[in-house]
Amino acid sequence: MKIRYFTDSDTALLEFSNESIIETRAISENLYIDLDEKGNLVSMTIEHAKEKANISELSYLQMEKNIG
Repeated sequence: MKIRYFTDSDTALLEFSNESIIETRAISENLYIDLDEKGNLVSMTIEHAKEKANISELSYLQMEKNIG
């Protein structure tokens, strides 16, 4: 997974795979998803990312497998 942030346009691009994009769908005014030929998510674009997604405070937490 790659996350790219473009400061000039305040746009975040989250890439989940390297598959070819066949279709782009507008989920909302500022959120778009790109799908491959099987309908799987390839990437997501968030416009106005600082305002809508608080991209300046991006973090992640890796969860360990719960055994039990």
